[in-house]
Parts: sequence; structure tokens; C-alpha cells
Amino acid sequence: MGGSAPRRDHHLPVETTSFVDRRGELTEGRELLARARLVTLTGPGGVGKTRLAARIAARVARAFPDGVRFVHLSGLRDAALVPLTAAESLGLYDHSAQPPLDVLVEHVRDRRLLLVVDNCEHLLGACADLAAALLRGTPGVRILATSRHRLGLTEEHLMEVRPLAVPDPDGDLSAAEGYPALTLFADRAAAVVPGFRLTPDNRAAVARLCRRLDGLPLAIELAAVRMRVLGVEQLLERLDDRYRLLSAGSPAVLPRHQTLRAAVDWSHDLCTEREQLVWARLSVLAGAFDLETAEAVGADEAEAGEGEPGSGERTPHVPRHDVLEAVAGLVDKSVLCREPGPGGARYRLLDTLRHYGLDRLRRLPGEEDAARTRLRNWVLRRAEDCERGWFGPGQREIVARLRADHDNLRAVLDHSLGTPGQARTALRLAGTLWFYWHACGLPREGRYWLDRALDANPEPTRERARGLWTAGLLAAVTRDLARGRRLAEDARALARALGDPAEEAHSEYVIGVLTLFGDDLPGALAHFEACVARGPVPGQHLGVFGLDRVELACALGLLGQADRALAVGEETLRLCEEHGEEWVRSYVLRMLALAQTVRRDWARAERYAREALRLKLALHDVTGSALTLDLLAVIAAERGAHERAAVLLGGADRVWAGIDRDRWGSAALTSVRRDSEERVCAAVGRRDFERAYGRGAGLCLTEIVGYALQEPPREEPPAEAGPPGGPTGVRLTRRETEVAQLVAEGLANQQIADRLVIARRTAEGHVERILSKLGFSNRSQIAAWVTAQR
Repeated sequence: MGGSAPRRDHHLPVETTSFVDRRGELTEGRELLARARLVTLTGPGGVGKTRLAARIAARVARAFPDGVRFVHLSGLRDAALVPLTAAESLGLYDHSAQPPLDVLVEHVRDRRLLLVVDNCEHLLGACADLAAALLRGTPGVRILATSRHRLGLTEEHLMEVRPLAVPDPDGDLSAAEGYPALTLFADRAAAVVPGFRLTPDNRAAVARLCRRLDGLPLAIELAAVRMRVLGVEQLLERLDDRYRLLSAGSPAVLPRHQTLRAAVDWSHDLCTEREQLVWARLSVLAGAFDLETAEAVGADEAEAGEGEPGSGERTPHVPRHDVLEAVAGLVDKSVLCREPGPGGARYRLLDTLRHYGLDRLRRLPGEEDAARTRLRNWVLRRAEDCERGWFGPGQREIVARLRADHDNLRAVLDHSLGTPGQARTALRLAGTLWFYWHACGLPREGRYWLDRALDANPEPTRERARGLWTAGLLAAVTRDLARGRRLAEDARALARALGDPAEEAHSEYVIGVLTLFGDDLPGALAHFEACVARGPVPGQHLGVFGLDRVELACALGLLGQADRALAVGEETLRLCEEHGEEWVRSYVLRMLALAQTVRRDWARAERYAREALRLKLALHDVTGSALTLDLLAVIAAERGAHERAAVLLGGADRVWAGIDRDRWGSAALTSVRRDSEERVCAAVGRRDFERAYGRGAGLCLTEIVGYALQEPPREEPPAEAGPPGGPTGVRLTRRETEVAQLVAEGLANQQIADRLVIARRTAEGHVERILSKLGFSNRSQIAAWVTAQR
């Protein structure tokens, strides 16, 4: 059943239309998941596997305290990226050097969660490897897959998703509303003809129509859209005409894939010529897209700088200003799904309709090459615009846009690397996205594309110099320091040979980072002093120059030169503020906090660190958040807030578990973390430390950041005052007190319900009343309030 467009947030897809109940399948799916760890929903395209999987997952979510995550594979074509896509869905931003599947298994080894892996049929081997690794390496992970074909594992339980039941058109139709096929048609028809409903007069025609469509949900939805201009009898008559043509007079019933093809063919024929051409052209897009992308890919005219449109002469059919009308028509006909996204509406072709459009495109000489060329040039231009704007006020929007466009970035990189003469474009794009791979937690995927692109482009070019230092930076943050240095030094040598001072400066930054990561603090200090003294060179990205200053401040702070670190940090802070920049600014704030810890000015250090953490959460900088949580734990321990320090250490360790448990093997980072734990344990004892640590380890990133951003409780509040952070004189009931204490331990609502043997809704009600009584807005505040009372 259509109407759900998967989004990149990795939770269950948003339902944009009502769900016509499949009670039997829902029950069967729940029962299968109760006794099997791998359940695969199989069935033809358009039968509703994705929608049903999402509904089953929603129904069983309470059984999985660590959540349900959705892995979208419809826009993915490269099997090597399957484990990385699954890791991203689980919030795993791995920077370690381990094989991706090993990291994934380790990350979820002790979790009870459900992974929904959608559209496996074109990546069966990689999906089978993913499922096998999770099933055999973890006891609590279950997998619900959708695929037109089975994965082929012995642990796999299959559930065939059947078309919707249709009654006999010539039988008793008095209970027609009980048939989901008819209900689906009526629901979708009512969306275009307000007030439409099943009646004794139209039931037989609707039943006959749904039977002709074999009960396939997508086919029914496409047909129902035509109710805007046709009655049910007219709809059935025209559909019968089409089927007679397809069957060429044969009395045999058409197979279901032909049934769906006929319905899609019919929808295609009812589109205008421009809508048909835009549909075909947009089929080269692997994921969701905005109107600007639709205009760039769907229109005929080539923009300045786009190059030749492709092979063969074509008569223009779709001017750019007509694309919007074509898109609106395709949405109106249920060909395109509309979904919310950064900056406004986005659109998506359902997988079946995208494959159909691509088949149509390939029948038009030169059209596929032309459409892919337009997409390639548009994506490259957008990436370059994002890079130019990165050191500025629009960083949050840039991150959101690139994440939303991720499938299309992959499609362009993959196609360019596989097309003769286009490999250099792939290297240019992968290098342009250095800030995306580095700042947005995607170092493994960035390395994958850069390694492929560098292998395909051995020529000494500026693109290769950029690709080499970017690959070196990503190698550094994935603990491959030797390779990272080799790549960065090769980049510097090539940039010098090319006479390119900007790429040489960028390479120098990476060499300095590798020196710092190698714990050579004096060497890193000397290196970054020279970089900063040189000043920015023509063409150097201001973001990299800002990072030179951040690393200089870091080296100074770690070497105890607090005053110099503060001076460098404050000057860099002004640079960021002049440009409205936030990402580098967040690191500057952390360096200022570090310098203040050297001076033992804990109050100023905490203010800087908390402001840094606030920015890092807004930009979803997971690595920066982990680093800053470590620092806040140090500050809390030094200020004598020992329980707070233990909670922060637990939360920091959980965040680091999704990056690199060993903190990149850095002696500086691991020793600071160890010293904090030892200080707290010495003050409160191992048992109390572990209790508070466990609370922090039970919080997700947003929750632990929320906890860290609260003003810490005063160490010695007056006896007559109420608990810090909460109102005076508030009294909780005995049960509310129990619930508040469990919230403080980091338990979710279902875990609280299980512990107290009450319904989840009852637990939710208690939490809401506690929040209301205390005047709080989130669970972390409850935890802090409980802590303050002890």
C-alpha cells in the first residue's frame, strides 16, 4: 500500500495516507517475530511489503527496549555500503579500524532491538551477510526484512505478503466494507472525490475493478486517482479495454507482475507528454529530491557550466519553468510521493514506479545519458555551493540538505566511477565533500569513495591533491595514522609540484592533526605555530584555517600554556563570529574550556564547555559531543560534583561506543578519562560510582546532552530550599517517587512498567504528572532533581 515515503531519520516511515488494515498479516507477522529472529516479508512489487513491515514493527516496538530502526536500501546500489547504511541507522558513527560488520555486531551485542531492512532484493548477498552477522553475533537483535526474494539463511522465516482480499463481484456484497481491497479503493477515491463511499449501487463495480487489479494495493491506488474524471463503471470499462489488448484475446488470467504493469502503463498513458518525460528523467534519482533538483534534472535546457547534455540531438520538451507543473501533475496522479524535508517539500518515486520510469527513459535515444549528466553536474554544483558556504551561518541547513540528498550523492559517485571519462568528476565530488565526511560523522563512507576515486585517477591533478589529503584526514580519524600521513605527505608534494598553495595548506593541516593524534605535542605545537603564523593563503578554505587555530590552541592547552591557548582561542572565536560560523566555533569553545581547566577556573571552563556542547548537538556533531562530555566530566569531578561526573562519564562512554571505544588510542584522551574515574571512585566508592555511571550509560545522546546542559546543583543548598532545579514544597505520591527514581536510573517507560508490573500507559501517565508537578520539560531534569534530593 503506497503513501509511506521513507525518510533518512531511520525511524519508522511517516504514513502520509491511511493504512487499510491487514489484520491477519499483522497478527502473523507479530507471531513470527515472537519466535523467529529473522522474518522476511516476500511478495511482488506494489503489494505493500514496506508499509506492512512498518506497521508490524510499530505493533511490536514495546518488546524492544532499545528501539526499532529502519534501514532504507531502495536507493542503494553498492553492496559494500550495506553495513555502513545499517550502522548509520543505529546511530553508529564508527571511526575505528575494524571491519564494518564486526563494529556493528559489537555495538549492538547487548541490545534488544528490531532492525527493519527494506528492499533487499537487489542486494541479497550483502543483506544476507548483514543478517547472518547480527543473528550469530548478538542474542537480542531481531530482523524484519522486505524483499521480492528470500535471503537464503537457515534462520529465515518467510511470510508471503498477499494481495488484498476481494469479494466475488457477483456474490453477496452486503459486508463489502470488510474487504480491505474495497476499503482501500474507497479511501483513496474519497481523497479525490470528497464524499465518495461504497454503496449498494457501486459495490459490484468496485469489487470487479479490484479483482481485475488482482487486489494489488499500488495498482488500486493508481486506478483510484482516475476517479477525479471517471466514474467507477467508466474506470472499469477502460481498464478492461487495456487488459484485452495485453492478453491478446487469451482467456488466461494475467500474472500479477503483468497486472501491475498494466496499471502503471495506464497511469503513464493518462499523464501528459511532459509529465511522462519528467517521470522518466526523474527516475535517475536514487532517493528523495527537492524541486530545484527536479528542475535541474527534468528540464531540457542545459545551464551554464553544465556541459553537453548527452549523445544525440533532441527536441526540447520540458522548459525549466514547466517542471513544477509536471511535478504537481505527477503528485496528483500518485506517481510521486510528497514528503516533508529540509527547506520545504521533497518528492520521491516509489521503487516500482522508478524502475518503470527508468525503463521508459532507456527507450529514448540519448535521454538516460543526458539525464544522468544533468544530475551529475547539478549535484557537483550543489556540493561546491555547500563547501563555499560551510564557514558561514548556514551550516545547519547545509548538513540537513546533504543528509537528505545522500542517496543521490551516492548514485552520482557510483555512476561517475563506472562511466568512461567521468571518473575525475567523482574524485572532484568526493574531495569537495571533505567537510561532509569529516564533520558529519561519515569517515568510513568518505574513505570508501575516495579510495575508489583515487585509484581511478592516478594523474597529477588538483583534484587528486584534494582527494589525497581528504583521504588522509579520514584515515587519521579512523586510526590508520601511518596511511593517513603517507596520503597527506603525497598530497603536499603534489600540491607543491602543481604550484597550488591552497591544497598545500590543506595538506599541512592534516599532517599537523596526525602529529597531534600521534601524541607528539611539541611537534604539533611547532607545526601549527608555523601554519598560523603564515596566515591564510589564496584559495585556502577558511574552515581549514580556523581548524589550524583550533589545533594550535589544543596543543597549547595540553602542554599547559593556558594563557597563550586563551589568546589564540579568543581571536579564532572572533573570526567565527564575524562569519556566523558554528562548527569550528564549537571546537574553539571546547579549547577555551580546556585552557580554563589548566588555569583551574572551573566555572568559566564549564560555561565554555556547555556552550560548545549546545552547538555540537544542534549540528549533530557526535564526535565533538563525546569529546566535550569527557571534558565536562573532568570539570564536574574537580568541582566535587562526583555523582554528576560519574553520570557524564557513563554518557560519554556510550557515545564513544558508537565512534571508537578506545578514543582513537589517544594517550591524552584515555588518561584524562581514567583520571576522572579514579578521582570519583576515591571520593564516593566504586559501588556509588557504578550506579551513577550506569544511569549515564543508559541515556541516549540527546538525553545525556540535556543532562549536561542543566545548571549543576549547588554543592551545599540551604536546608530550607527545595531541590535545585525544581520547585519548593512539591510532594510526589509514593508511586510517583518510585517512578522518578527509575527515571533517574535511566529506565524508559516500558522498562519502568516492567519493573513495577504496571501498564506502559500507566507509567507514561506517572511521568507526565511528575513533569507537570515539577515544572520540567524532559526526563533529564527529573534525573537531576532526584539526584539533588539524595
